[in-house]
Amino acid sequence: MEKILRLPEVLSTVGLSRSSLYTLIAKGDFPRQIRLSPRTSGWLQSDVEGWIERRAGVGR
Repeated sequence: MEKILRLPEVLSTVGLSRSSLYTLIAKGDFPRQIRLSPRTSGWLQSDVEGWIERRAGVGR
């Protein structure tokens, strides 16, 4: 089963600030979160890991 990451875990994983993360989402440069309930959202771990892998490949 796929793990869903909440905001603090995503920020810690990618090393970005909250505002930087939401700026990337607005630009379409980071996966959008999924709605878990009316007041809760998260990101699929595979989406976050895929973003990290693509970013790592850009600088090489």
